Amino acid sequence: MKPIERIFHAVLFEVLAVALAIIILTIFTNHDAESLSGTMIVVATIAMTWNFIYNWGFDRMVTGDKTKRTVPLRIVHTIIFQAGLLVVTIPVIALMLNISFWQALMMDISVTICITIYAFLYNLIYDHTRAFIVRVPAILS
Repeated sequence: MKPIERIFHAVLFEVLAVALAIIILTIFTNHDAESLSGTMIVVATIAMTWNFIYNWGFDRMVTGDKTKRTVPLRIVHTIIFQAGLLVVTIPVIALMLNISFWQALMMDISVTICITIYAFLYNLIYDHTRAFIVRVPAILS
């Protein structure tokens, strides 16, 4: 992917992830949607930056057709990404929501589990959709 597509990939991922996280946290915590929105936007900005850097590096190390990546490889890719993100986001959540690190850890892990499943599905669907879109002009020729 070229840099502009990487940015599109990351922004689309984060917009959908923020909406999902706000809905989940509003349902399962005592925090209002407004404070959660601000917190999740900051977390998403951190995640978007990490997404760009991490996937750029991952793609340089793991080359080849992305649609041929195995499920185990996609699982490892997602777990490493989320673990790196947790290190930074737990203190941010604790500070922004004025909660303990333990509460932030539990909140972040809960969201991370949901987002990890979402990330797996998002990247799988994105890669296959992209491959289809790239093939369409060749099919129509």
